[in-house]
Amino acid sequence: MNSRRFIHLLWCFNLYVAFTFIQVSSENNVHDSKKCDYPAIYNFGDSNSDTGAGYAVFAGVNPPNGISFFGSLSGRASDGRLIIDFISEELKIPYLSAYLNSVGSNYRHGANFAVGGASIRPGGYSPINLGVQVSQFVLFKSHSKILFNQLSNNRTEPPFRSGLPRNEDFSKALYTFDIGQNDIAIGLQHTSEEQVKSSIPDILSQFAQAVQDLYNEGARVFWIHNTGPIGCLPYDMIYYQHKNGNLDANGCVKPHNEIAQEYNRKLKDRVFQLRRKFPLAKFTYVDVYAAKYKLISNAKSLGFVNPLEFCCGSYYGYHINCGKKAIINGTVYGNPCNNPSQHVSWDGIHYSQAANQWIAKQIVYGYLSDPPVSVVKACLT
Repeated sequence: MNSRRFIHLLWCFNLYVAFTFIQVSSENNVHDSKKCDYPAIYNFGDSNSDTGAGYAVFAGVNPPNGISFFGSLSGRASDGRLIIDFISEELKIPYLSAYLNSVGSNYRHGANFAVGGASIRPGGYSPINLGVQVSQFVLFKSHSKILFNQLSNNRTEPPFRSGLPRNEDFSKALYTFDIGQNDIAIGLQHTSEEQVKSSIPDILSQFAQAVQDLYNEGARVFWIHNTGPIGCLPYDMIYYQHKNGNLDANGCVKPHNEIAQEYNRKLKDRVFQLRRKFPLAKFTYVDVYAAKYKLISNAKSLGFVNPLEFCCGSYYGYHINCGKKAIINGTVYGNPCNNPSQHVSWDGIHYSQAANQWIAKQIVYGYLSDPPVSVVKACLT
């Protein structure tokens, strides 16, 4: 082969490689630019994501809850928005109406089945556990389809004005979960730490059953939060009988956090099992524990006060829930602090709006997810 022909073949080969590289890069860029167009969010959980069910059913979550953003009728156990609210903002979906709230609700873009005090297993602080929430969703879906079809056939009013989801939206929606903390909390309250650990497999079996029931109803994209560092809640730290060496550098109760971490490890394993069992679905496991513990560990450098301080209510000497007031020996208890945005904890159990916003920024972009995917692309993994 002469040198001229060799140079020509080499030039052709290089051109082919360059063209292939450009084509693959272009395809990757197109994929990177894709986003999920969720028409709705359906959320299941406890007070960490309850947007009004506890307020509607149990007349709880009174002012000053909501003072930093919504006003007195927020229905949220915080001074403002919750993590689920910031997820809704990221997806450009209206804030979720609670399924159990009959006043002013709109379900066109989803519904929130979370209820304050809810647990995965029955027998928790609330009768509306995860299984009940899923049953409510099944009824909601069935009734919504019937009403939507009736409106479509009637043609007296466009169905989209009814506040109902479209029939095809259920299979395209994002299904979010933030539950499990109360299963651990009630176990610690009434049983031993070892008994709580031994209960984790059953808790997760019931969680997996709830996911399967939703899958059978057409759910395909699941965004699953693990549970936070329960030992870092001021309430937990105050009521726990301290022992030498049982508090970490942040003042958190180490044994309780270790139980939460064990629960999270097994939850992650269960999510992997669900992924194998339902290959047509998309599952994202979100490490909220890591985000919350990072915030608590770096609270002061991030502009917050001591993370074990809280803004509303009292547990020191007198137990007065946020939203209640009492005058004891001339001292008024129950008024909120003047600077809720500087507190990690709002009421000793729930996080402030400022904390929720910081945590949401840590998780919505996929930095703490498995797979490492942002919420806007969770349907593409």
